[in-house]
Amino acid sequence: MVSAASDDWLRLAGRGRPPTAWIRRACARPATWTRAGLAYTRLMGDNCVAHVPIFRGLTDDQQSAVAGLARPLHVRAGEPLYLQGARDAPLIVLHTGSVKLVRLGRDGKERVTRVLGPGDFSGEASLLTGARPDHAAVAVADTVACSFRRVDFASLLGRHPQIGLTMMGVLSQRLAQSQDLLDQVTSRPVGARLADYLLGLEAERHPLGLKVTLPLPKKDVASLLGTTPESLSRALAKLAERAVVQLDGPAGITILDADALELAAQE
Repeated sequence: MVSAASDDWLRLAGRGRPPTAWIRRACARPATWTRAGLAYTRLMGDNCVAHVPIFRGLTDDQQSAVAGLARPLHVRAGEPLYLQGARDAPLIVLHTGSVKLVRLGRDGKERVTRVLGPGDFSGEASLLTGARPDHAAVAVADTVACSFRRVDFASLLGRHPQIGLTMMGVLSQRLAQSQDLLDQVTSRPVGARLADYLLGLEAERHPLGLKVTLPLPKKDVASLLGTTPESLSRALAKLAERAVVQLDGPAGITILDADALELAAQE
């Protein structure tokens, strides 16, 4: 479980032990760099920059300069990229993998607020305002990302203000999505929210229909949809009883009747 506030994001919450190797790699470059190491870091930065919408408006030379500021992160599933309440939390940009943003409430309960995929970013609030993050970023799967220190990114925004404008657009979209989710939680039944969520997942064709895989454990999906694991399980069971979906293990779901699922999302 991810702990709440920490005075040092280099420490793992609640464990009081020195940072692991992956955190050390993420936070500081070694005093001596080999040519291969520099090339790898630049390659990682180039990959991150090329895949992130906020950097696409830059010229090749400008993207190269941005890549030079990027610091590579290699994080295993279940490990944090930064902690809730962390000091000097970086901006993270995903290249591969998946990351969930988790907020620990005063009641001690965790709530998943967002799931990030390749090209997404997080940590912008801390980066722009200096405030400590009100959430933790935890890898759902093995993840490769790039991080930017506040001082580096502030300099970057000074040279390329269009990056900030693009970020504002993305953040506006997120705000609208958050408002939409709040409206759904207060006005739509769990079954409709679940159906809408399943329809939004990436699907593969299957002899019986469309195959989707839950990107998160069911308890986290329930949290993301603003419900309880028990209510989510009941909603899934009802869809299965109506032959709308088929449950294939803990994470696999086959959509047998996409039209019926569309109707369920509109209830």
